[in-house]
Amino acid sequence: MKWTVPVFILAVLMLVAAPVFYWYGCRIEPGNGEIAVLIRKTGERLPPGEVIARKPEQQGIQLEVLGEGRYFRNPYIWDWEILPITDVPAGKFAVLVRKFGNDLEGGQIIAPDDAGKGVLREVLGTGKHRINPYAYEVKVFDDIKIMPGFVGVVTSLTGDDIFSGKANDLSRQNGFLVGPGRKGVQPEVLKEGTHRVNPFIYSVALVNIQSQRHEFSGDDAITFLTQDGFQVSLEGTVEFNIDETMAPRLSNEVGNMEDILKKLILPSVHGFARIEGSKKGATEFIIGESRQLFQSQLDKFLRENCRKWGVVINSVLIRDIIVPQEIAEIIRNRELAQQEARKYAEEIEQARSEAELQKQKMLAEQNSRKVEAETAKLTAVIAARQKKLEATIAAETELKVAEVQFRTAQADAQSALNAAEAERSVIVGRNRSEAEVLARQIEAFGGGDAYIRAMLYSKIMPGVRSIIGNSAGSGYFGLPLAPAAAEGGAK
Repeated sequence: MKWTVPVFILAVLMLVAAPVFYWYGCRIEPGNGEIAVLIRKTGERLPPGEVIARKPEQQGIQLEVLGEGRYFRNPYIWDWEILPITDVPAGKFAVLVRKFGNDLEGGQIIAPDDAGKGVLREVLGTGKHRINPYAYEVKVFDDIKIMPGFVGVVTSLTGDDIFSGKANDLSRQNGFLVGPGRKGVQPEVLKEGTHRVNPFIYSVALVNIQSQRHEFSGDDAITFLTQDGFQVSLEGTVEFNIDETMAPRLSNEVGNMEDILKKLILPSVHGFARIEGSKKGATEFIIGESRQLFQSQLDKFLRENCRKWGVVINSVLIRDIIVPQEIAEIIRNRELAQQEARKYAEEIEQARSEAELQKQKMLAEQNSRKVEAETAKLTAVIAARQKKLEATIAAETELKVAEVQFRTAQADAQSALNAAEAERSVIVGRNRSEAEVLARQIEAFGGGDAYIRAMLYSKIMPGVRSIIGNSAGSGYFGLPLAPAAAEGGAK
């Protein structure tokens, strides 16, 4: 088949037009901070009353949106719209209201599930969110900032109430507070900080728990009648604050700080002053002791009466008690006279005290001298006894030393005697031994003469070289040595 020129030109044009059409006709390109909402032109029709297609094959506005980027869709099937992204600025949060889904029951505004219309429970924080504006309505609110010294009392705007046929739990602070799932004041409070609470579900009221000060003076002074019919005015100051744990009940049952002052504190002060003040005479409020006692009783009464409501009384000060002038002057003069009398009595008592002090000083001085004398005497006695004791100890010491020396001398003498006796015994033993040896030697030689000759020969013979003798043969070795004479003969 041959291509004709028109057909060829048409084919070329189609090849050129197709990419151009795809790029410019099918391209979806949301920029920075933008989203694309898709709208399907063909497909399954939506049920009656529906405005959002929950399935991709349904006609109408699609629930899902396209974020920043580049996408391609068939313009014969799809249409789209470029819209700005939902931006929740710093210090704020957003609440979404779903426009599609099942209708709510009468009186309800909170979506019970993902398939129902109404306000969503969860909130959106600061930042950019891809929210389909055809599917959701975005409501922006300021963050709830609770400063130091404040708490947030939370009231639930949804849930069961007394008309639902379910009674409230009266154990929760006399029924003024409710539990989870019920409409009313919650027992828990929001502490210091930033909170994001859905305002369609909860209402938050700031309650000041810092110490407050109120002065009742001038036109606000506490007035009452005394027992004797005089009008007395009290001027002073009371400082108080709210107990954090009782703030929910107090704010619901009583009201704000001004209501607490006018409904609790001031009526309590007025009532106490009228009741207790009527029991006393006007003169008792001028004397300092009665005034202090009245203030202490008022402080105790206020603390006990306000504590059960959750109000803490920090201090009560009665600055001034104003009594009628007609009795004040008389009482002042009487008080001055009593003060003068007390002054003179104090001076007399002071003089007596000084005299007594002088007397005590003289007695103390006399006693001091007496003690010094007795101390000196006792010191002398102790010194004498000490000297006597030292002399006795010295004599006993010398006696003991002499005894030791005597015993030492006896021991030395005995030692010398023992040594001499030992030496004598040695000499006697040695002499006996020598005598026994000599006797044995003499006996061995056959007699004393033979022993003497033997000894003599042993001494002289080593030096004799020759002997010349006679023939007589008499004497020793032929020497003219006569033998010892017989007993009784000539020597």
